[in-house]
Amino acid sequence: MSWFGKVIGGVLGFSLGGGPLGAIIGAVLGHQLDKKSDDYQERYAPGDQERVQAAFFTATFSVMGHIAKADGRVTQNEIRHAENVMSRMGLDSDARKFAIDLFQQGKSSDFDLEAVVDQFKQECHRRRNLMQMFLEVQITMALADGTMHEYERAVLHRVGKHLGFANFMIDQLIKMVQAQQRFYGYSEQQGQAGGGHGGTYQQAPDAPSVDQAYQVLGVKSSDDQKTIKRAYRRLMSQHHPDKLVAKGLPEEMIKMANEKTQEIKAAYELIKRSRGW
Repeated sequence: MSWFGKVIGGVLGFSLGGGPLGAIIGAVLGHQLDKKSDDYQERYAPGDQERVQAAFFTATFSVMGHIAKADGRVTQNEIRHAENVMSRMGLDSDARKFAIDLFQQGKSSDFDLEAVVDQFKQECHRRRNLMQMFLEVQITMALADGTMHEYERAVLHRVGKHLGFANFMIDQLIKMVQAQQRFYGYSEQQGQAGGGHGGTYQQAPDAPSVDQAYQVLGVKSSDDQKTIKRAYRRLMSQHHPDKLVAKGLPEEMIKMANEKTQEIKAAYELIKRSRGW
């Protein structure tokens, strides 16, 4: 049985029942998981892959709902973005309904953001790559309207602080995600036109710039080849789908991890061409 089947069956819900993530699952499923968990025999300890996957999925969609409601209302763009994430993950009808219900839980006025993020950090045993992937997904929600509003940025900083990321690191991630979205959007257009990822970025009027490519990698144009190559390899390792799944990323998010590596590769190739490497 997959991690999702075990959530629906209550197994992982019982394991998470002692904290806010279990309470959210219980509210969605209509179970009093926290009261029953002491009597349940099959247990999953923090750090177990399936338990981490359940915690990642639960925290991801509930916090996305909280960010969408940060300004007091949820826009159609934010709803479409959440639906797009579900589609990219290939969720079936049951998993999609579960994700929507989690999103609704995050929108509620009594949603305890700090407690949810703190338990998520504990469940994934502070695996930094997983926490960064989680943050990147939340940043895409904050950017769903095309603008990063200050109240959304403030929520991201609160989340990042509880996960152990400094404010400047959150701001850097925001710039990186903005640039990555530009690269991936352009690459998709090129692919649909038959150009694939190998198009000449500079020739298109809406093509991403070399400056944006540096932002994707989190480096500066003044950095030398060794520094840029090291940053590229680090990002590729951080977003390697197999490595992330092994650490607890839900398998449904493999496509999103692959998209990240495509964005990173496209940026690195542009920098290489611009420098004549």
